[in-house]
Amino acid sequence: MSSPQSTPAPFDIPKNVFTLPQTTQLNALYTIIRDKTTSRGDFVFYSDRIIRLLVEEGLNHLPVVPITVETPTGASYNGVGFEGRICGVSILRAGEAMEEGLRKVCRSVRIGKILIQRDEETVQPKLFYFKLPPDIASRYVLLLDPMLATGRTVMKAVEVLLAEGVPEDRIVFVNVMSNPVGLNTVCTRFPELKVITGWIDPILNEKSWIIPGLGDFGDRRYCS
Repeated sequence: MSSPQSTPAPFDIPKNVFTLPQTTQLNALYTIIRDKTTSRGDFVFYSDRIIRLLVEEGLNHLPVVPITVETPTGASYNGVGFEGRICGVSILRAGEAMEEGLRKVCRSVRIGKILIQRDEETVQPKLFYFKLPPDIASRYVLLLDPMLATGRTVMKAVEVLLAEGVPEDRIVFVNVMSNPVGLNTVCTRFPELKVITGWIDPILNEKSWIIPGLGDFGDRRYCS
């Protein structure tokens, strides 16, 4: 008997949200990183595999232009190349875990950082720090953060990018796990933004935890 195939979540998602193919292989990777008994080493290894798939899918959504090259056989090949330069921007701290996956796919890629934390008085995201390439307004941006819960943090990060001159339609948000509440909140606010997500979990509980989820990505990634 063949292995059961995972199926897409039974809810509508915004048209600018794209998921990885929900294969048995991907389901197996997510099963490992969801398991609370998975060691830190295995969590890092298998989450890195997912992140690389996500980065590759994110690149698929960037525009290309026709390019003709000559092969070693002397023949011409009509292919494509990326239309413009790209950069990555990670939302600290968990987003830093996705930087290496981007570097393995895009040699010498520029990477910026944004630090956003919750204000304890207002319970709203507050910008503490950002450092971005000086020419970021002319680049396509892969915005990196593994978890999308309420969407407040990523919306704050997008605001920073827009203020620095990056067009909304040049931003691709790449994340490991999301939920319908966060996806709809972000995509309603920024309809030209593209979102690449690996898996959509159905529930956001009263504590704003994704359920069934995988816990705190940063803690599982960086803490033994």
